[in-house]
Amino acid sequence: MPTKACRYHGYSSVRTLFLEPEFQRGCDMNTGSLDTKVVIVTGGAMGIGGSTARRLAGEGARVLIADYIEDAAQANAERIRTAGGEAEALLIDVSKAEDIEKMVGHALDRFGALHILVNNVWGSKEPDGSAEDLTESGWDYAMEVGLKSIFRAAKHAVPHIRASGGGSIVNIASVHGLLMAPGKLAYETVKSAVIGMTKQMACDFGPDGIRVNAICPGHIVTERGQARREKNPGLHDLFVAQYPVRRTGVPDDIANAIRFLVSEEASFITGHTLVVDGGLTIQLQENLGVAQAKYLRDHPDIDLP
Repeated sequence: MPTKACRYHGYSSVRTLFLEPEFQRGCDMNTGSLDTKVVIVTGGAMGIGGSTARRLAGEGARVLIADYIEDAAQANAERIRTAGGEAEALLIDVSKAEDIEKMVGHALDRFGALHILVNNVWGSKEPDGSAEDLTESGWDYAMEVGLKSIFRAAKHAVPHIRASGGGSIVNIASVHGLLMAPGKLAYETVKSAVIGMTKQMACDFGPDGIRVNAICPGHIVTERGQARREKNPGLHDLFVAQYPVRRTGVPDDIANAIRFLVSEEASFITGHTLVVDGGLTIQLQENLGVAQAKYLRDHPDIDLP
């Protein structure tokens, strides 16, 4: 058992969370609660997916990291193996049906079973926008990557999860599936649909011992987001001020929630959307808007996008 749990109490900033070696080590430790379980994490190279792959491997799971960024996926798999875990990386494009089928087949060939699927992919090739602005090709690609990939992954994975005695699927949605933002039609539609798809899949596959849940992350500072934060710290401070907990999230916040949902501790939870957002969406919006206006008045030098 680890001597330190993955906890954030006492850390004063997101930067501390990223740079504190003790924090990173804690999430690589093996507690054994997922021993022998086989997991696929799409988008598992970096960010939420990368942290999730490490977190579940740290619980004893055997993890297939499926991603289109091959070098980052291989690096994350090697990090897991160095920490004593078991992981492989696979180059895939989730917009291609044959790659999804290959992904599931690879997990079965390598590990002999499948118990857990984490759908954690979003992608776009063109700017988002309103129905008037968004191109049809931009819409189609967003649906293909963000929504249809979940359908395809479940289609190929569910028979094998069932054959393994049941398991769990976790779909990554967003607070943007709960609250809308102007000019984000594709993203908001995908994330809203992920929530609905999760409920439907939970109804369909519950009798087979397969639980299906979703997570709605708030603002999560990933590796890429950290670079943007360092370039524009004032804007990040504006985000922080919107959260009751007075910090934005880090990938391990979501990885810890996923670890709970796929564990036996959550065996009576299915069809649920777990909001992990530091309290962002519990606030009355007009009050939040006034607070933002006051913050901007007091910080006129913030570089807004």
